[in-house]
Amino acid sequence: MFHTPHGPVHTPAFMPVGTQATVKTLTPEEVAGAGAEMVLSNTYHLFLRPGHEEVRALGGLHGFMRWDGPILTDSGGFQVFSLAAINRVREEGVEFQSHIDGSRHLFTPERVMDIERALGADVIMAFDECPPGQAERDVAEAAHERTLRWLERCRRRFDETRDEGPAQALMPIVQGGSYVDLRRDAARRILDLGDWAGVAIGGLSVGESKPVMHEVLEVLDGELPADGPRYLMGVGYPEDMLEGVRRGVDLFDCVAPTRNGRNGTAWIAAEGQVNVKSARFRGAEGPLDPDCDCYTCRRYSRAYVRHLFVAGEVLGLRLLSLHNVRFLVRLMEQARTAIAAGEYDHWSEDWLARYRGAGNNHEREEP
Repeated sequence: MFHTPHGPVHTPAFMPVGTQATVKTLTPEEVAGAGAEMVLSNTYHLFLRPGHEEVRALGGLHGFMRWDGPILTDSGGFQVFSLAAINRVREEGVEFQSHIDGSRHLFTPERVMDIERALGADVIMAFDECPPGQAERDVAEAAHERTLRWLERCRRRFDETRDEGPAQALMPIVQGGSYVDLRRDAARRILDLGDWAGVAIGGLSVGESKPVMHEVLEVLDGELPADGPRYLMGVGYPEDMLEGVRRGVDLFDCVAPTRNGRNGTAWIAAEGQVNVKSARFRGAEGPLDPDCDCYTCRRYSRAYVRHLFVAGEVLGLRLLSLHNVRFLVRLMEQARTAIAAGEYDHWSEDWLARYRGAGNNHEREEP
């Protein structure tokens, strides 16, 4: 369990992503009703719009978005990777060009700490440089070293501003690309800087193979302390989460459940990943997932959910996003139960065999 000023987070856990202070298409009450205890918001996007000082003036993220539980903000480091075409990285920081209006902004470790202080999340991430998953060693090593230098600057600024807002925890990020020696070095040097509320693992699921991701996690499992959460950033597909838990990961986040939901894709344990616009859902009376306890599955038929998507109705996007969020939250609830019973390996292997055996259906649509 991970304790925060806004309540505990039972781990392992999935954190829905509310990039712009909202989990897309869902209300905070719906997200909480799906069992989520902690959500994530994006520092870069909230800096651009509406601005961190406006969020601060309106009660910080908790008051602004009316979410009473724990919140984590990333640092904008992922945008160093995802928006590489419109930014410039140098030792001082990263100069971004706004994707909204083209204006340019410099993110330094110190400025990122100030922005995250203003947003007021319970957990704030250090500013890092995230290289591509298949980066050459010199690129990965340069990002690894710069991330560690930036971490020292983040920590100094974090300590200097400790009394300027609500209680917060700063979490460092392990980088190093696919090179396990760099990952091991990063973990050890981060721990040499002092105690942390938890440690994040960045730069995975960004183009590297699954065996490489698993190898990195296995190495870090032996390096990172067990008395704080280990957060695998940006990972949230069911099989990746279960394999991550097997290798010591406690926290996950990903836009996949709502993005898939908006595009008509659902996760069903006994069927894999399915397209709800599939012809076989026409006239189907049963729930989307007979084993799911979400609002969508308790209330509506497969035929109705399919109809909403075929007809272009917004309710379909909301219902499927809600199902997918609950699916991942519930998967972690089941993982916790299996861990407590000492049966995780057996349970997860059975679950994955059934899910993978379903074949991740790619089915014919029919109007």
